Amino acid sequence: MRGDFRIDSNDNTLFTTARCNNNCIMCCQPPLTNDDIDELFERNIGIIDRAPKDIPVVGISGGEPTLLGDKLINLITHIRTTLPEADIHMLSNGRNFKDIEFTRQVCEAADDKLFVGVPLHSDYYRDHDIIAGAKEAYNETIAGIFNLSALGAVIELRIVINKLNYMRLPQIAEFIHKNLPFVGWTAFMAMEHIGHAVSNERNIWIEPIDYVSQLTEAVQILAQWRKEVAVYNVPLCLIPESIHTFAQKSISDWKNKYLPICDECSLKPKCCGLFATSKKPFKGLNPICL
Repeated sequence: MRGDFRIDSNDNTLFTTARCNNNCIMCCQPPLTNDDIDELFERNIGIIDRAPKDIPVVGISGGEPTLLGDKLINLITHIRTTLPEADIHMLSNGRNFKDIEFTRQVCEAADDKLFVGVPLHSDYYRDHDIIAGAKEAYNETIAGIFNLSALGAVIELRIVINKLNYMRLPQIAEFIHKNLPFVGWTAFMAMEHIGHAVSNERNIWIEPIDYVSQLTEAVQILAQWRKEVAVYNVPLCLIPESIHTFAQKSISDWKNKYLPICDECSLKPKCCGLFATSKKPFKGLNPICL
């Protein structure tokens, strides 16, 4: 668990709870049932109070932050009061934002500073629910996305690529273009090989070299409609040059690494590298020498 915020970090995030109302089959941090909300709330208030006043972004993560209920609103209010210039980037499965009044209170507390990263596992509801490990997850998430957007939050859709959804990446892109045109941006993400991604490896794990054609098509579909789109967690050597401009240095500094062969790569300064927490590196890594 991270401690106090650092001005030179790319990941100043408050961990709010290990509990979650989903149980995603590739979750890198499988949910726990312990009652940790009050203890972590007090800890996070202290982190905010000690934070550098020019921190540009404060993250809120879990588990599922909306399980805090009113304490989430209090936490956001404290961030806005103590760090008024900081944007707030929350990671949430979006399901509890189906409650329009709760969503309104969260958005009003954040004012115009709220960004919410919401996973969309598929355009097909049954696939989404299977991957999320919860019935009605798709319907509640979609309702939450619409409520958040209607009340002024900026939405980042996150598609974590796995064996159950990779073939539909182009269809997911088309679905987003046609049905969710208001989202701020869409990120296609490689899995971290840890947690449920290891225990469920046989059923869900897939290497970037095996889905690169579907990923490329999905990115290009959204880009051609002038939608903001990004690729997270995939090293540049595993994707074609045509989508290099969409790849982001997305891995948090505290769990980022490069292999010795990466030192030979001309694009290392621009590459996201690998998860230090993963049990194994991706296949097919090959330094790019310009």
